[in-house]
Amino acid sequence: MNSNAVREEHGVAPEKNPRRWWILGVLCLSLLVLVVDNTVLNLAIPSLIRDLGASPADIQWIIDAYVLVFAGLLLTAGSLSDRYGRRRFLVIGLLVFGGASVVAMLAQEPWQLIGARALMGVGGSFLMPSTLSILITVFDDSERRKAFAAWSAVAMVGVIAGPTLGGFLLEHYWWGSVFLLNVPIAAVAILAAVLLMPESRAPARPTDPLGALLSTAGMTALVYMVIDAPREGWTSARSLTAIAVAVVALGGFVLWERRTEHPMLPLSLFRDRNFSGSSFSIVLMSFGTGALLLMLTQYLQFVLAYGPMKAGLALLPYAAAAAVFNGVGAGLGQRVSNRVLIAVGMLVMAGGFLVLALIGPSDGYGRLITGLLIMGMGGGLAGPAAYATLMGAVPPDHAGVGSALNDTVQQVGMALSVAVLGSVLAGVYTARMPETAPAAARDSIGAALQLGDAGLARTAREAFVSAMSFGSWVGVAFAVASAALAFAVLRPRTVPAPEPQPEPVA
Repeated sequence: MNSNAVREEHGVAPEKNPRRWWILGVLCLSLLVLVVDNTVLNLAIPSLIRDLGASPADIQWIIDAYVLVFAGLLLTAGSLSDRYGRRRFLVIGLLVFGGASVVAMLAQEPWQLIGARALMGVGGSFLMPSTLSILITVFDDSERRKAFAAWSAVAMVGVIAGPTLGGFLLEHYWWGSVFLLNVPIAAVAILAAVLLMPESRAPARPTDPLGALLSTAGMTALVYMVIDAPREGWTSARSLTAIAVAVVALGGFVLWERRTEHPMLPLSLFRDRNFSGSSFSIVLMSFGTGALLLMLTQYLQFVLAYGPMKAGLALLPYAAAAAVFNGVGAGLGQRVSNRVLIAVGMLVMAGGFLVLALIGPSDGYGRLITGLLIMGMGGGLAGPAAYATLMGAVPPDHAGVGSALNDTVQQVGMALSVAVLGSVLAGVYTARMPETAPAAARDSIGAALQLGDAGLARTAREAFVSAMSFGSWVGVAFAVASAALAFAVLRPRTVPAPEPQPEPVA
């Protein structure tokens, strides 16, 4: 038992780590490597289509291979980090992620890049749970909201830095150079973690290998089904097999975790309405926004004809608004409940989606950035409050698996968004294209523009804007649903009153 635990047992406030803000910097740097990679990859889609010969299906798997592996391993990696050391898993994750980025940079075929992205998912699953779990063990309730706000703001910095630096590299070098951004960031984060961060782990308890196997198999099958079913059909053999594996494995996981003496995931967490309510709110929020950058980067480059670097800079106001309002949300959190902040923030995001839904083929950047600024404000208000609510309900001994569960619900929402909305948007685009157009042009706006037919290019841009408008209406619906759920389910945390101390005897 560590000294802080002893102090808590005797009713004394635990000592604050004097290096906690430096440790937060390491955690933010580790998060930055993941955010930069994902934002750059969306920006590189046109280059991958042109230079690597990637088809729309290849592009979706280049994105989804990471999500599939990442979501499948998160719970297991989080549980193992609790037992064997959160800093250790953070460093291992950075090493794997940085090495896989080098492999991705050297890929010559789409399948090679898909494999490298899957390996990056392994590194990300080790890395991501450790960032939040270390954060909640280093910071107490009085400072945790500020730490969450800084953590979220750095994610927005990644949204700015990734497209800007990635756009510069895409304009001056080949597409593989965008993965070089990950390598120096990972190297610096590893060095800082080793020098500054103490190891942290939960009290020793037996491992749960069956729970780890069932959760990995079930989550992988679930995400695979979500990705593959919209393309192959929900009644195809592969989809039905994935559904069966997901139901059997996840059902078995729940039954086993309820019976075993030392569960990997304490299911009692879901009896806490703040934990379950914030989890489902995050799922709805992630689903509504997951396909946003996928749409926006293609809109900027294919419809507005921006170059990669200009497209990256065009997203800067959105990221800046979100970063600023992260701080505003952290300040308001001292006086306003998380329930109200999440609900109001999600309604503001719905307003941003509404502006995007009304964009027409002749509208330019002005309406787009107006919608994004409103969305950034809403996300900045809701994000830190949602994370603080969810992680505040997690016992410190299960910080790793609790953080992994937070990441899992986000990734499931993102996977659902990219898979379902991606397929729906592709269907709307194809339906808006004339049947006389070449098959490739009806499948992809990038292919339509490459044909050099001015009339077909104009039609393709109009079809893509219609698809993006439809996707934005979906975002409106899910943002409103997330606000309603948060307001109906979440409740303020009750802090027990201190016991009265006996009067000193003279």
